[in-house]
Amino acid sequence: MTHTLQQLLRDGLRDEVIEFDPRDPRQDARVCELADQLLKPGTDFAQLQQLEQQIAEAGSDQWLLASRLAVKLAKSKAALCADDSPLHVSIVFAMYKEHTRILPADQHPHGEDFVARKIAQLQWLFDGLDCASWSMWIVDDGCPEHSGRLAQQVLSERFPDAPVQVLFLEDAIRQGLDVAAPLASTADSQKGGSVVYGMWTAAQKQHDGHVIAFTDADLSTHLGQAGLLVHELRDGNRLAAIGSRREPTSVVIKQGQRNTRGKLFIYLWKSLITPLNYITDTQCGFKAFTAETVRDIASGLIEKRFAFDIELLLKTELRRHDSIAKVPISWIDSEAASTTTGLQPYLSMLKSVVAMYRKYLPPSPDAEPFAELIESMTETQWQHLAGHVPTAIAEADPASFHDFRPVTAGQLTAMIEDGR
Repeated sequence: MTHTLQQLLRDGLRDEVIEFDPRDPRQDARVCELADQLLKPGTDFAQLQQLEQQIAEAGSDQWLLASRLAVKLAKSKAALCADDSPLHVSIVFAMYKEHTRILPADQHPHGEDFVARKIAQLQWLFDGLDCASWSMWIVDDGCPEHSGRLAQQVLSERFPDAPVQVLFLEDAIRQGLDVAAPLASTADSQKGGSVVYGMWTAAQKQHDGHVIAFTDADLSTHLGQAGLLVHELRDGNRLAAIGSRREPTSVVIKQGQRNTRGKLFIYLWKSLITPLNYITDTQCGFKAFTAETVRDIASGLIEKRFAFDIELLLKTELRRHDSIAKVPISWIDSEAASTTTGLQPYLSMLKSVVAMYRKYLPPSPDAEPFAELIESMTETQWQHLAGHVPTAIAEADPASFHDFRPVTAGQLTAMIEDGR
């Protein structure tokens, strides 16, 4: 069967372009069509998983990106089709300065038309599923360019009947909602405050089999993969399922050169938040939780900026051990108009992680030296350290950092002092 599926994949994209562009709705639709073709012979989830493994072992240079994405989408839909129990998936994402990416590509070089694309992707995934439904919650994070109003305009003009609502974080702050505490204004939030507010709002809606997921505003993650997260929540009886770009069958197209600093970030946070040591990719913007879990963890968060993912995962893990599934996904970098690329807020994120360590975990003799190092570190010192990442960290697999401590906090401190 998998040989037949491989041939179908090759024949299905024989005349397609080599470089898949997620911003092109025609290419997006073509990949969804190919995923449907993979499902037509009665293919089940296990067969697609075997095909995916074979493709990964063959190497990415042997298969078009569109082919590998199509397999992910087919697996996702097969997972939903195999379970006819009630399901509702709420998708949340935040917007800040998305006034260019919200436009179609023919109206701006950075245009992704992401509202339309996300709706189309969810419509494809849930088409024909009688017991499943979806909704979307878009949250304006205090955007000075009024991204939320632009999203409302797109919905009003093009998708008046779509199950999509636009929220504004400033409303939650003005109303004094617990989920928005301790934010004094939207300036105190960088994505985290809005995403958590959207998740909390979605969790107030009562649906059987309710799953709440969040993603990024851009098109890095095709929402047709949502079934992969749902599959782990339902079949794996997990509280959370998170997209991972660091698994053997993950499909990653990434621009830029941030890997070494990213490894240092992972090394340091794993030195502090040991209950999450079995997770490597905490920052992938594609995570799902049961609605009950969201209601339990959304309030009382101390982090409303870019490290909010780690706090959500830590609270989930403390709720039940080993309750988070890592899901290999397809992720295509979208940096052209990113609002976070230039920020690289690693140090501020690490300082937030230290605060989480001190709030949720007992003091540890192994973690304390790293906590003290990070608490005292300046941005200049971080930049020096990040520019001279020890080889033992830079060349290691981050997945090994849970039991791999070749560099001590004292050695890192000495490196910083030598750089003065």
